[in-house]
Amino acid sequence: MIPAYLSPLAIHLLQSTLFAAAAGLLVLSLRKNHAPARHWLWFAASLKFLIPFSLLTGIGARLGWTRGPLTVIHRVSIVTEDISRSFVPLDFPHPDPALSVSADSLTVILLGVWFCGCAFVLFRWWSRWRRISVTVRASLPLRQGREFDALRRLEQIAGIRKPVELLSSTSSLEPGIFGILRPVLLLPLGIAGRLADDQLDAILAHELCHVRRRDNLLAALHMVVETIFWFHPLVWWLGARLVEERERASDEEVLRLGSEPQVYAESILKVCEFYLESPLVCAAGVTGADLKKRIEDIMTHRIAHKLDLARKVLLAGFGMAAVAVPIVIGLVNAPPSRAQEQTKKDPPKEFEVASIKPSAPGGRGVRLQMAPGGRLDASNVTVKILIQQAYGVKDFQISGGPGWINSDRYDLVAKADSDIGRHEELMPLMQKLLADRFQLTIHRDTKELPIYALVVGKNGPKLKESASDNPGPQIRMGRGLIDGRGMGLDMLASQLSNPLGRTVLDRTGLKGQYDIKLEWTPEDGPGHGPGDGPEAAPPPDTTGPSIFTALQEQLGLKLETQKGPVEIIVIDRIEKPTEN
Repeated sequence: MIPAYLSPLAIHLLQSTLFAAAAGLLVLSLRKNHAPARHWLWFAASLKFLIPFSLLTGIGARLGWTRGPLTVIHRVSIVTEDISRSFVPLDFPHPDPALSVSADSLTVILLGVWFCGCAFVLFRWWSRWRRISVTVRASLPLRQGREFDALRRLEQIAGIRKPVELLSSTSSLEPGIFGILRPVLLLPLGIAGRLADDQLDAILAHELCHVRRRDNLLAALHMVVETIFWFHPLVWWLGARLVEERERASDEEVLRLGSEPQVYAESILKVCEFYLESPLVCAAGVTGADLKKRIEDIMTHRIAHKLDLARKVLLAGFGMAAVAVPIVIGLVNAPPSRAQEQTKKDPPKEFEVASIKPSAPGGRGVRLQMAPGGRLDASNVTVKILIQQAYGVKDFQISGGPGWINSDRYDLVAKADSDIGRHEELMPLMQKLLADRFQLTIHRDTKELPIYALVVGKNGPKLKESASDNPGPQIRMGRGLIDGRGMGLDMLASQLSNPLGRTVLDRTGLKGQYDIKLEWTPEDGPGHGPGDGPEAAPPPDTTGPSIFTALQEQLGLKLETQKGPVEIIVIDRIEKPTEN
């Protein structure tokens, strides 16, 4: 099983591998056509490693339509004295805790191995680049002579407007193009004495083909792929294919410009006899790829066909599909961008009547309760609390918005046109109310954040099962206090999220309903928080246990630190409501 934090990488590598396989099938269909088309297909497969399909999917998601809420909350009557506490249980998907105990250590090890591999590949490229760079700096420019005149003449024939600087080197490196932005042609000293005029022309024409096609730039981009994804054998195999098709493309062009096959083949063999191949794939030379196969192709002078209409359509379709399919997936799975669900066939429910007024000054305590008959009563609540209840999130999962959403308080009375039996039925109504009366617009995001898993302690749970005639979950919360009747442990995990400032997931495996009383000393010390009223619970003892100790001593439970995806609600727009 792949750890959650490695899943995106595994998916990206699988996508890139399948893309390369599809490109390979197209290359097979073009084996009798010109080499540049095959070279560009292999380069596209290499470039795919740097471009995750998720980027295109994200573009599609931004263009997409809206969809409704996903989170479910429990039916529960709640009175909370600390206004920063919310009371909606969450359950985000997360790997099995047993597999996540050493996730941080494994992450460090994997990152260390990856970094060492990158450093090794970079050092190898740098050492080879430095070797050629030193040679180039020690070379002398050629401004006249047989080589210079031949180069300028061939530049005109090839249509190269910007002259390529010609350097003469005392090294034993073969003729080659060095550099990306300002390429120079490096010729070993005395090469003109070893090659006839037509042979020298063939070698120079080969190098100018590399300049015109910008082969050094494409090779450098693939070197980036090899550095980042050094652990994937496919990227090294792609590198060999790129060099192979690059040299074949230059060979085809040299023959097209008029060089005799025998003369061209002899010139390559003489270069191999007297000089060493370039150590860098981004310093294009003459003798790269499978030399025996190249010489055979040159001597037989096989005629490569131009792309016919069918193959052009095939390539165009492949390119459009590679871009369009991820965007369409993003459109179909677009995240919600409005504060309520809106579809033509199933319009969202809304409150029949709703009254929102600023709370009286000096009000204490916060109350939010669903009464029989589809009635919602709230007093002294902030807009942030309403957003928490409408979207099933905690305080720390709400991002953005002006400061007044956490300070201004309102009394709200709303009545639905039909009875509401469950709190999840209330959520879309609250979302529409927020969108209509507060002009709320949000979007969702997901971040990998630290979370807690609630698990059973080593000595077993210390829980009291609730009486069977209990009317339903009832929870009272204060600073350092959770007092509930008929609670499931998923509810307890939800209530722990706010005081801990993290998502807490129930991983106990216990499905019963319990009467729970948990008391601890908040980290910021005892005392009433803003909004606490006379009915609030008394401040906890300053010498009391921490929430972690209290869980183990009072309930036989404990919290384990893990990491997991946490959904974030980002407020894009919100305005104060008008009184009614």
